[in-house]
Amino acid sequence: MPRAEGRLGHLPRWGAEPLPLLEEGAALAGRRGLFGLQLGLRAVVGFSPEWNRKLLGDLETFRSVGSFSRLVPHLAGGIILTDAPEHAGRRRELNPGFSRPEVGNLVDAMRVAMPPMPRQYDALAWADLAALKMLNAAYFSGEFDEGLLHTFLAPLRRAFPVPILPQPLTRCRVDAELRRLAQRRRSAPRPDLLTFLLGVPDGLTEARISLAAAHDTVTHALAYCLWYAACCARWPTPQQHPALLKEVLRLYPPGWMGSRRVSRDLVWEGIHIPKGTLALYAPYLSGRDPVLWDAPRDFQPERWASKPPAWAYLPFGGGERTCLGMHLAQSLILTVLAQTPPLRVRWGRPTPQPGLTLGPRGPLWLEHR
Repeated sequence: MPRAEGRLGHLPRWGAEPLPLLEEGAALAGRRGLFGLQLGLRAVVGFSPEWNRKLLGDLETFRSVGSFSRLVPHLAGGIILTDAPEHAGRRRELNPGFSRPEVGNLVDAMRVAMPPMPRQYDALAWADLAALKMLNAAYFSGEFDEGLLHTFLAPLRRAFPVPILPQPLTRCRVDAELRRLAQRRRSAPRPDLLTFLLGVPDGLTEARISLAAAHDTVTHALAYCLWYAACCARWPTPQQHPALLKEVLRLYPPGWMGSRRVSRDLVWEGIHIPKGTLALYAPYLSGRDPVLWDAPRDFQPERWASKPPAWAYLPFGGGERTCLGMHLAQSLILTVLAQTPPLRVRWGRPTPQPGLTLGPRGPLWLEHR
């Protein structure tokens, strides 16, 4: 177990320096791939492929209700907190609209919504705007009030405890806007995700929650992609963009930590894990594990010429609970990269900063070559 601080356990370090805390725990755990934390309740963190497969595959033992997501009003509901056995049926209802072919039909609308790039700009701030506009196009054909959308999503980009504070007035305004746009689609359907979700029970809730889950994850991954592309001696070709994106997501998975609650006593690698324990998996650690990856801290898109180790690359989770918006996020980022002229770095602070999602500290100033 990493160094703790008296009766407060690991809470002070979790709040101030979670990445060094995780890295210390991983170094102490070694090949066992599991270590404990005291976060006000008993917690275990695993990062081995075997742990990832178990936690993400055994939906009866590892439950979403009671996870960190329930603390964040933007994410507390819908498919995110739906557990087995209902989860499989709910995903069958939602998957068609978020499938690769259906998302492909949204690419033109997202491309048109992409904001212009100045000759010099902060890639982090620009990616935030691009994600907002392009997701608005994908979900709502660009019809959602942009100012309200910004107000709704802004708390997710701030440090704790802001993301867990209720926003009842903003939530009421957002729900009213969703109802307004839904009414339009009942009389005149649009080629967007909201039109699809109207055919799903409680589809407006899924629209609100999946949009909130998508925005910051897309923003941070896109900003890192632009930064690392600009760092390349030669601007990457479109054929190289998928490997660039995968390497960004390996090193800087926006969903750097996932959580579940253990529903029954469990013995793992000889360790007793009691019912009620907070069980964590760490894509950040799995993607940097020297047992699994060569030169794990080096940015090497060429490594993706080969398949990654099984259950070691988890930027979108895995198994039945693979992220619903995976194809949407990838398509949006690759669409941007395909339209971006060659850039070079001016200056910036790409150091990862964990919050609700993992992103660069910023700014990330780039300019046209």
